[in-house]
Amino acid sequence: MSRAVEESNRAMLRARDAMDRAYAEPLDIPALARIAHVSEAHFIRTFRATFGETPHRYLQRRRVERAMWLLVETERDVTDICFAVGFSSLGTFSRTFRQIVGESPTGFRRRATPTNVPSCFTKAWTRPISFG
Repeated sequence: MSRAVEESNRAMLRARDAMDRAYAEPLDIPALARIAHVSEAHFIRTFRATFGETPHRYLQRRRVERAMWLLVETERDVTDICFAVGFSSLGTFSRTFRQIVGESPTGFRRRATPTNVPSCFTKAWTRPISFG
C-alpha cells in the first residue's frame, strides 16, 4: 500500500470516527471534509471507495443501529428514540429504519427480545445491511 493511500485511509477513518462519536448531532459534509482535510467532493468519493457506502448512508445506518438497541433495551417511545439518535423527522426515521432493517421500528420492537450475550456478538448478528 502506498503512503498516499495510507494517508487517505487515515483521513477517512478520522471522519468516520467523528461520525461514530457524534452520530446524534447534526453532521454535514463540509464539516466532515474539514476533519479529513479534503474537499467535499473528494471526501464523498473517497469515503465511498474506502467504506463501500456514502457518508450520508453510513451515518443513517449508524443511527439506525443505535435506535435498534434503544428499541430493544429501553421503554422509550419511538418518537423519543427518533430524535435521540439524530433524526429530525419521525417520517424520515421510520422510512429509513424500514429501508435498512426491513420492518418498522414498532414491528422491530415487538419482534425483538433483549439478549444476554456479549454486545460484540449482538452487533455482528443484528448489523443492518446497507444497499447503496
